[in-house]
Amino acid sequence: MTDAPHDPLPAPFHDLYGFRLLEWRDGFATLEATATEAHWNRAGVVHGGVVLALIDQAAAYAGLFCPVPGNARRGMTLSLATQFTAPVRPGRLVAEGELVSRGGTTFFTRVSVRDEAGTLVATGQGTHRWRSGSEKAEGMPVKEMGSRAP
Repeated sequence: MTDAPHDPLPAPFHDLYGFRLLEWRDGFATLEATATEAHWNRAGVVHGGVVLALIDQAAAYAGLFCPVPGNARRGMTLSLATQFTAPVRPGRLVAEGELVSRGGTTFFTRVSVRDEAGTLVATGQGTHRWRSGSEKAEGMPVKEMGSRAP
């Protein structure tokens, strides 16, 4: 993919962990991160918290796509379940999140995380709630989102 998708809302947390949004469309999101030795835990593998954060972000993005330029959607994670399936070594990690179903105010997701060799290293399932004004696909103008908007 040549052009990375654009999120109109700032995400300083992504900068902190080096998360990059690769693909984003209705019901689907792909994020990547490069895990380094700085992310190791005491066992010498990437800390599960890094992978969990990547799962959380891919899951949320899967339910927050907004096709209207200048608008955005916001949400919050209510519940997140994670299964680690292999040790995570430093290198590229890719998380694919997909929307499983949606209700009036909540949406449900599943995520898979693979390392650069294509090995499945973790899966996750999330329950999320749209913040007020974000329930509809058109979202709301970023300028009306208050102090947390740019």
